[in-house]
Amino acid sequence: MACLLETPIRMSVLSEVTASSRHYVDRLFDPDPQKVLQGVILLYLLQQETSSTELKTECAVVLGSLAMGTENNVKSLLDCHIIPALLQGLLSPDLKFIEACLRCLRTIFTSPVTPEELLYTDATVIPHLMALLSRSRYTQEYICQIFSHCCKGPDHQTILFNHGAVQNIAHLLTSLSYKVRMQALKCFSVLAFENPQVSMTLVNVLVDGELLPQIFVKMLQRDKPIEMQLTSAKCLTYMCRAGAIRTDDNCIVLKTLPCLVRMCSKERLLEERVEGAETLAYLIEPDVELQRIASITDHLIAMLADYFKYPSSVSAITDIKRLDHDLKHAHELRQAAFKLYASLGANDEDIRKKVSLGEGRPPVLTASRQGVTST
Repeated sequence: MACLLETPIRMSVLSEVTASSRHYVDRLFDPDPQKVLQGVILLYLLQQETSSTELKTECAVVLGSLAMGTENNVKSLLDCHIIPALLQGLLSPDLKFIEACLRCLRTIFTSPVTPEELLYTDATVIPHLMALLSRSRYTQEYICQIFSHCCKGPDHQTILFNHGAVQNIAHLLTSLSYKVRMQALKCFSVLAFENPQVSMTLVNVLVDGELLPQIFVKMLQRDKPIEMQLTSAKCLTYMCRAGAIRTDDNCIVLKTLPCLVRMCSKERLLEERVEGAETLAYLIEPDVELQRIASITDHLIAMLADYFKYPSSVSAITDIKRLDHDLKHAHELRQAAFKLYASLGANDEDIRKKVSLGEGRPPVLTASRQGVTST
C-alpha cells in the first residue's frame, strides 16, 4: 500500500492526537480503511524535530496499538518504513520514548508479515539494542522478545552471539520480573538450537555463582509456571543435542526428560502437549538409553495414545472451550505423537513391540493389524 498523506489530514490528526489520544486509538480499528490509513500520519509526527518528546511518545504508543490490529495494518506501516523511524527513536535520551518505540517494534516484529531480516539490515542496530538492555525492565523484556522472534537460523545466531547476547542476557534470568526472565529464557532457547558454539558457551556461563544449566534445572521444577518449565527443558535439550551436555548427565536423565514426559500428559493444554512431545522426540532421537528410559517413564507410550482420542474424558467434562480447541488442532497432536513414536522406536526392537502390540499403539496401527485400511 502506498504511503500517501495529505497536508489537511496531517493537521487534523495532529490536533486530534494532542487533544485525545484515546479517541484516536479507537478510530484506528474502524472498518473504514481510509480512517485506518490516517494512522500512518503518526509516522510523520514521530519524525518531526519540532514535535515534543511527549507527542512523539504518544505517537509511538498509538502506532503500537494500530500494529496490534490486522496484518494489513502492519503491512501498511511497513510500506511507510515504520521500522527505520522507530529505530531512529531509540537514539533519544528519553527513556519513556525509547520504551514506547521498543514496545511498538516488538509488536511489529512479532507479526507474521514482518521479515526478520529487517532487524539486521543496519549493522549498528544490534549493538545499540544490547546497550539498551540495561536501561529498564521494559527495555529488557521488549528487546529479548524481539531477539527471540527474529533469530531464525545460524546467521542470526552468529550475529547475536558475536555482539554479546549471551553475556548481556544471562543475568536477566535472575530478574525480579517474570516477563523478563521468560523472554531471556526464550532467547537462550533459540540461540542454542542446533548451535554447538552457543551451547558450549552457555554451559560455562556463571550467573550469581551458578552455572546456567543449574539455573535452567531450577526453572523446570514442578512449582514453576508450565511455560517456564517447558522453555527451560528446551534449552537443556538443545544444549544436549549440540554436545554441550552429556546424554547421561543427571540434568538430562533425572530432570529434563521427566519434565518433557509430564508435558505430554492429557492434563496439559494442546500447545504444551505438542511442544512437549516434539521436544522429547528431539532429545531422545539419537540415544538408545534415553529412548529406553523415556519408554518406561510415567507410562509414556500409553499416554501417547490419548493424542488420538477425541474427546478426552477430561476435556469433555471440565472445559468445552479446551475440547473445541483440541478438536480443531487434532492434526498437530497426531503429528507430534508420531514423531515421538518414531524416536522411541528408532533403535530398540523391544520398544517397537511395545508400540505395535501394547496398549499405547496409535489407532492407525490397530487398524492395520486388523486388516483395515486407515483413512
